[in-house]
Amino acid sequence: MTPTVIQVEVAYAQPEEQKIMVLQVPEGTTAEQAIRQSNIQVYFPEIDLSQNDIGIFSQKCALDTVLQSGDRVEIYRPLLADPKQARRKRALKSTKTQKPEPKTQNLKPKI
Repeated sequence: MTPTVIQVEVAYAQPEEQKIMVLQVPEGTTAEQAIRQSNIQVYFPEIDLSQNDIGIFSQKCALDTVLQSGDRVEIYRPLLADPKQARRKRALKSTKTQKPEPKTQNLKPKI
């Protein structure tokens, strides 16, 4: 009896280039097996599965997660900056560039 075949996708993106590889794999295939079968590392040799996190539709998962039909395995790049630090830096920058409110004079109407 032939094993059931399912369709999955493997995705990776750089700011200037992204790829989504569509695969037909046997039911029971893990995320790691699909990534290796996709050969996406030929296009993006910087992918290191011991370092890069992965997920299925933005939900982080383990390499040994068994895939379902229609799953998209996403390989995540490491963060370039700590999000909290970046937000703090932007907030500081915006307070420095804001124009000060004009001072209002307390003018009393002449009677």
